[in-house]
Amino acid sequence: MPKILFSAPPGLWAEYRAPLARAFEEAGIAAEVTTETGDPAAIDYVVFAPRGGISDFTPFTGAKAVLSLWAGVETVVGNPTLTQPLCRMVDAGLEEGMVEWVTGHVLRHHLGIDRHIRATAPHWDKRVPPLARDRTVAVLGLGELGRACAGALAALRFRVLGWSRTARSVVGVECHHGAEGLRPVLERAEILVLLLPRTPETEGLIDAERLSWLPQGAVLLNPGRGALLDETAVLAALDAGRLGHATLDVFRVEPLPPDHPFWSHPRVTVTPHIASETRPASAARVIAENVRRAEAGEPLLFRVDRARGY
Repeated sequence: MPKILFSAPPGLWAEYRAPLARAFEEAGIAAEVTTETGDPAAIDYVVFAPRGGISDFTPFTGAKAVLSLWAGVETVVGNPTLTQPLCRMVDAGLEEGMVEWVTGHVLRHHLGIDRHIRATAPHWDKRVPPLARDRTVAVLGLGELGRACAGALAALRFRVLGWSRTARSVVGVECHHGAEGLRPVLERAEILVLLLPRTPETEGLIDAERLSWLPQGAVLLNPGRGALLDETAVLAALDAGRLGHATLDVFRVEPLPPDHPFWSHPRVTVTPHIASETRPASAARVIAENVRRAEAGEPLLFRVDRARGY
């Protein structure tokens, strides 16, 4: 019977306890899931989330895998004590939530909805928006979430550009890659969506220079990672009119401090890291399937490529 340590911030165990029990039962696995470390060497699998109490994986000498509850693994992948296989969470509910947030906010800005819902006096403002096929949306990052969002936007008939570090192919999306491919994408991006992982190469990627490549009045959406943005440069671009609006879901410091200028800026929308959340029921099935695979000697799902960092 595999012994599984659930190591996550307080409160998550109450959400995951019953879904994990159901998922293991459905997978035909008799597993012991615990929140007590006990003898670390006796743990077969670690279900991990940041701030769950583990920073040193060295004592878990018998662990066959560390199974992340989050899609992002940048806070743990560089941990030198982590020698066990690491798997990201790719959850159907997480993907669906991200697609809904991205398409919802792209459509909001494309249609100019804010202009109408924020009107404070009668004003017959008959500005007809272009059709989606006449609007260019760029998605930076073509991993699972980026591909799903780019594909959904293409299905709505937007002209969709995609960019990634290495070559990718997405049906209906004009894909670019590498350092030489970034500027041509940004120069056409009327709406820019950031879905890149946080790596040394993407830290502060959207800085003053790259913001200057965007069309005048472009809209920025960031549901990816707060560290992708140079926040000072974003505020300066908003004040200068280079950016028409920034809708931001992730930040370098969370919760976003009450005195942060994003809160009061008239062309910034703050959402509190809700674009995509792991759903316990579907995430538990991913965890159970990876345990089943490991016990059967099959390849793990969503194993992290340590060389690439994600």
